[in-house]
Amino acid sequence: MKIPFLSKKPKHFFKPAEEDQLIAAIREAEAKSSGEIRVHVEPRFEGEDAFARALVCFKELEMQKTKLQNGVLFYMAYEQHRFAIVADQGINAVVPPNFWDEIRDNLHTAFQKKQFLEGLKAAILQTGEQLKAHFPHAGDDDQNELSDEISKA
Repeated sequence: MKIPFLSKKPKHFFKPAEEDQLIAAIREAEAKSSGEIRVHVEPRFEGEDAFARALVCFKELEMQKTKLQNGVLFYMAYEQHRFAIVADQGINAVVPPNFWDEIRDNLHTAFQKKQFLEGLKAAILQTGEQLKAHFPHAGDDDQNELSDEISKA
């Protein structure tokens, strides 16, 4: 989906303190479940299909290797004003119909208001609630399978 116009092209889209807030949201969401959430941000990509690029990033970040196939990637290409959400087949099989459409629409609304940080945090926490409902935390045996750091190109 297309992100609204940005007046300047920052070297790093999120400031370090904002990245810390996103990482905290990821950790909060993952603490309740065995699911894995990542955020990948880059200025641009070749082509026009953000979902196709997000799929490539999903594979490069090895998100398909989670034990329960419950990884979710939030992807942004800020110079091209595009974003996408990729969820693995385990989580896709159990979320309510139109769940990802709702998340996408909420993100689009937030991005139109230039509330990039707030929109992503809300999307991460909503995703965490679905992960908690369908993939509850497995106690001491549950490991963080993927980094919580914001991935950048």
